[in-house]
Amino acid sequence: GGGARTRAQGSQRTRAPVIAWAPGMDTSRNVKITRPGYDKLQAEIKWLWTVERPRVTAEVEAAAALGDRSENAEYIYGKKRLREIDRRLQFLSKKMERLWVVDPGSHGRPGRADFGAFVTIEDEQGGQRTYQLVGPDEVDADAGRISIDSPVGKALLGREVDDEVDVMRPKGPTVLTVIDIAYR
Repeated sequence: GGGARTRAQGSQRTRAPVIAWAPGMDTSRNVKITRPGYDKLQAEIKWLWTVERPRVTAEVEAAAALGDRSENAEYIYGKKRLREIDRRLQFLSKKMERLWVVDPGSHGRPGRADFGAFVTIEDEQGGQRTYQLVGPDEVDADAGRISIDSPVGKALLGREVDDEVDVMRPKGPTVLTVIDIAYR
């Protein structure tokens, strides 16, 4: 058995368990995420609920106490900001329900690039770059985190050291050579 899939319950749960993939596990409706990626989203929810929303609510209450709300810019902006915060919280809560926290390397074959792997590649000019293969909610190109759904991410999935990979990038086609695969 590979364990049961669990759902994060928005701000009601602080840590979703790490789930190991098992053959036959239905993950079609879930989005993979690493523990650090999940914790970052969870921290945003906590910050919105405990810091940002109370601060803006206090500002709106103070502005409302000044009188005429129809021409009170602070009141109008504050109400707009509260709606934005509430929409973001709703969006994040729905997203958290679909996230599947995966222990990198737990669901692939050793020596193969899979979700969470740090894959070092060499391009045709000899330049090297290390990418971590992550879910769409963790992408940060500057930090080297690329989506498993991106052209380069898709091309690297399942590859082994010394594999050559043809990739169509926005700049045009290129060949990448896998020189290292690690799980940290």
